[in-house]
This record gives sequence, structure tokens and C-alpha cells, in this order.
Amino acid sequence: MEFKKSPDGGWGWVIVLVSFFTQFLCYGSPLAVGVLYIEWLDTFGEGKGKTAWVGSLASGVGLLASPVCSLCVSSFGARPVTIFSGFMVAGGLMLSSFAPNLYFLFFSYGIVVGLGCGLLYTATVTITCQYFDSHRGLALGLISTGSSVGLFIYAALQRLLIEFYGLDGCLLIVGALALNILACGSLMRPLESSNCPLPEKTALESIPDQYSIYSEKEKDLEENANILGKSYSAEETCKSILASGGRKQESLLHKNPTIMAHAKEAETYKKKVAEQTYFCKQLAKRKWQLYKNYCGETVALFKNKVFSALFIAIFLFDIGGFPPSLLMEDVARSSNVKEEELIMPLISIIGIMTAVGKLLLGILADFKWINTLYLYVATLIIMGLALCAIPFAKSYVTLAILSGILGFLTGNWSIFPYVTTKTVGIEKLAHAYGILMFFAGLGNSLGPPIVGWFYDWTQTYDTAFYFSGFCVLLGGFILLLAALPSWDTCNKLLPKPAPTTFLYKVSSNV
Repeated sequence: MEFKKSPDGGWGWVIVLVSFFTQFLCYGSPLAVGVLYIEWLDTFGEGKGKTAWVGSLASGVGLLASPVCSLCVSSFGARPVTIFSGFMVAGGLMLSSFAPNLYFLFFSYGIVVGLGCGLLYTATVTITCQYFDSHRGLALGLISTGSSVGLFIYAALQRLLIEFYGLDGCLLIVGALALNILACGSLMRPLESSNCPLPEKTALESIPDQYSIYSEKEKDLEENANILGKSYSAEETCKSILASGGRKQESLLHKNPTIMAHAKEAETYKKKVAEQTYFCKQLAKRKWQLYKNYCGETVALFKNKVFSALFIAIFLFDIGGFPPSLLMEDVARSSNVKEEELIMPLISIIGIMTAVGKLLLGILADFKWINTLYLYVATLIIMGLALCAIPFAKSYVTLAILSGILGFLTGNWSIFPYVTTKTVGIEKLAHAYGILMFFAGLGNSLGPPIVGWFYDWTQTYDTAFYFSGFCVLLGGFILLLAALPSWDTCNKLLPKPAPTTFLYKVSSNV
């Protein structure tokens, strides 16, 4: 399918608006799950580590399933995926209101809502990139703030709804609000050309008969045909009649045209099946070759020590840096901070400062005199120190200040694509970014339960946040050490594997 040239405006700004609200509606509750986390602790009476799995799954499943999400958007388009995912998110939230235990929440809130959010994120980013070219960075920056604004508003909204309607009523209302994603999805008009060509043929039909994938002897076709021929006893009978010669046999065939027609149909069918069998065999070999090339490119990526350090850093960052957004409200309660002192929910502070951090760090990354890798390392180190300072915060003011710092530094997600591009080159960005996002999702899923388990073992968050800070600091220093001696080599593109081309010829007649 051919697309028009990116308009860089016009209906594209409507796409930005509905994508912003899509991320606002789908990510508001999962990112502000810390408010629900406290209620689930009181309702089900389970340990903090076990309960934390609900929120961590909601954030991590979407990243873990990013390859599947990309495949769905590529296959069906952004509009259908957005509408379907809107039903998933809304349905998952509403189902969660009827949860009898945590295991039900693992599925309804963690997996269903999390997967829906992953699909919606991919759909909104994809269609925004289609509508914008020169202003793509601005457009992506605007829609990415939707999740941060959602975190800011939903933290206060969910607390208010719980006070008036209880936990179950809160989830029902939030799920009903998520149904507005369907309206947003209906406005995501595909950017298609007015004169759309007919759909391309399938891989099997689009390849001409005279070309194949590997150069092999045509005797393979004959062998396939001979194998198939063994199953046609009636055809063999006809061949023996023809081979014996004689007018009597010829007259017999002429008198029995049905036998001749059957023989011709069987021969034609045998040729077609033999050719398709041969093609499928070569296609399987080609797929295997592509898989080998993919594995080779992956190995080549990890031979770049800066990329390997970046992979470790993002994994450790998500293990240590994500728990505050989930657990900060419970940290305040554990520190004996009275509810009357909570002028603004700590999660709301994290949300609004994350939006500010995304914008400011993105602006800083555009300055040529600023090294984006060192900027990213600086955010990791400062965040690690802030996490280690949480055990010393015993008042709402100090917790609010640390929440603001952590939220601002979490905005380093906006410069992470810059860092990845600088490390591996634009040609390898999609491959490398997919790998890094997978491990980021893994870190998101593991971080909060680990911190919760530390609390269950020690009955205090002190050790848990020392561990979180240590993880983030370790990732930052590993990345710094890998980058310092050879930053210039990071700008060199990784060697491309030699392209493997195959030319083959398939005989038109078996």
C-alpha cells in the first residue's frame, strides 16, 4: 500500500491531539497504579512483593510484547488496532473491579490492560510518524507527554473516586473513561493515496515462475514428481496402455475419453504440487537464512561494548527507577506521613515533573555541544543518588522534593532514542531499540516486586531503596566506563553482514 507524502500539518495535528488523549486515557491508571496498590494491600492482605506484580505487569507486558504490537499495527493499521485495544483497556479495568483475588488482577489488570497499552502506544507512534516528517520530533514529543499528564491527573482522580465510590466503583468509572479511546481511534484516518493500487500478491504468487531462491538442479523437481507419481495407480495403468502401443489400445482410449481426461488432470495436478513443494522447500531455506542473518546482526550489536553497557544500564535503570512511581504513596504511609499533609499526591508530582523532564532533556539533547550519552549517564547517576536518599526522607516536603527530582530524571526516556542512534547508527536503530525495549520491559516487570520483597523481608523500605539506587548507579557507571575511552568509536557504524543474494530458476515444465 502506497502512502501520500507526509503532510506535516493539516489533519496531522488532529492525529497528534487524539494520540495525546489516547495515551492520556490508556496510561493514566497503569502509571498511577500506586494509589490502587495501597487499596489492594488492604483489600487482599497479601505481601507487598506479590501485590506489586499487578502494577509491574501492566507497565512491563506492553514493552515485552513490542514485537507483537508492531506486527499487529503493520498488518491491520493504526485505526483498527486502536479501537480494538480501547476495548481491551476498558474491559480489563472493568473486569478488575470484580477481582476476587490478586491472581485475577494479574490477568485482568496486568496482562489485558498492559497489552492494550502496548498496542495503543505502537499505534499512536506509528500513525504520527506517517503524518509528520520535518516536525516529527515535535509531534512525538507532544503525544508522549499524554502519559505523563495522565499520571498527574489520574493519581488525584483515582484517590477521589475511591473516597466516593470505593475501589470497585473507581475501576468501573476509569474503565468507562477508557472507552473514549474508541472515539480517538475513529479519527485516526489512514494516510493512503487516493489511487490505491490493488493489494500485492502473496509471496508465493508474486514471484515469477522462472525465478526461485536457490540455484539447484532441476532433478529435484523430477524427484518430487516421481514421489507424487507413486500414489496415482490409475495414471500408471494409463501409461502402461500407451507404452504397449497398438491400435487396440488406442481405440480403447478413444472409446474411453474419461480415462484420458483423468490421466491429464492427474499429470497437471502432479506438476503443480511438485512445483509448490519445491518452492516451499526453498522458501523455508530462505527464512532460515534470514534468521541466521538476524542472529548475526544481534551478535554484531553486542560486540559493540557501548551497546552492551547500554543494555545493562537500561535493564538496571528499570529495575531500580520504576518502583518509586508505584510505591511512593506506600512509602509516605510507612514514614507516618499524615494524609492531611499530602497537599498533592506524590505520584502526581512524579507525573508532572516527568513531562517537564521529557521536554527539557529533549531540548538539551538538540544542542550540538552537549553529548547525549554523557547527559543520559548524568541522569542515571543523579537518580541513583536520589533513590538512596529516600530512606532519609521522613516528611512530606522532603518526599515531595525527591519525587520531583525522580520524576524529572525519569524524563530521560525522551533522549534514549538519541543515545541508541549515537551508539549503533541509524541503520541499526530499529533492531537495537527493539532489543533494548524488551529488556526495559523485563526490568519494569521485576523492579517493583523485588522492592516489595525486600520490604516483606525487612519490614522497611530502607534496604529496598538502597538496592534500587545501587542498581541505577551501577548501570550509570558501567555505561560511563564503556563510553569514556572510546566514545569516538561509537559513531562508527557496525560492519554490515555481507548481503546474501540467491538467484535460482524453476523449470516451467517438470
